[in-house]
Amino acid sequence: MFSFTEKVVWVTGSSTGIGRAIALEFAEHGATVIVHGNSNPEEANITLREVQKRNSNAILVLGDVTDRNQVDQMVAEIKNKYDRIDILINNAGSMVKRSKIEDLDQDTLEKIINTNFTSVFHVTQSVLPLMKQQEKGVIVNMTSIAARNGGGVGAVAYAAAKAAVSTLTRGLAKELVNDNIRVNGIAPGIVTTPFHDQFSTPELRERMAGQVPLGREGTPKEVAGAALYLASDYASYITGEIIEVNGGLLMD
Repeated sequence: MFSFTEKVVWVTGSSTGIGRAIALEFAEHGATVIVHGNSNPEEANITLREVQKRNSNAILVLGDVTDRNQVDQMVAEIKNKYDRIDILINNAGSMVKRSKIEDLDQDTLEKIINTNFTSVFHVTQSVLPLMKQQEKGVIVNMTSIAARNGGGVGAVAYAAAKAAVSTLTRGLAKELVNDNIRVNGIAPGIVTTPFHDQFSTPELRERMAGQVPLGREGTPKEVAGAALYLASDYASYITGEIIEVNGGLLMD
């Protein structure tokens, strides 16, 4: 169905979970994939090896996407290797920690905002000259169901940061349309990933899964399918949209 032969795809935060699944699916469908990691280089290398089984042209870049200098260095490395980035998947992000508003200190707040929102801004801004040079591009930003429902207890800052990503997505879609760059987003619900292993208790996950009309958690591969669709020519008339991948938990 999908073919990304000769396309170069950068998936930030692809060491584990949804990012890893997206990297693997793009490679499975012919893309040259740039795997990205930062705090967990061992897992990033596992992803790289799995991706290279599907497409040997893959490479790994390591760096902190909240640090603009490191972002620019990674983009320079990609440019030197491929001289293009056709598809950017801004997947890197984290809840950092659950904290109610009265307990949320300034350092944690800034880390949540930088990890989930500022990083998307940095990476997108750094990649844009390459996309404009090639006169075409696709950007897919990973937001969250929390952007619309406010998240669970202790996730208010994370929800706000992801809402900012959704708004940034729509704004970029308008700003970049004349550059032939489409920008869309994906808002996963509860998905079986190390993210939820870390930040959601088994009791919370069981309760949330019970509220999903499809009756279960999603899988990273199911989210990856949405990314491939939005990056493909099948979605050539779609920009500025956020696709909800939540099993019906949140419906318009």
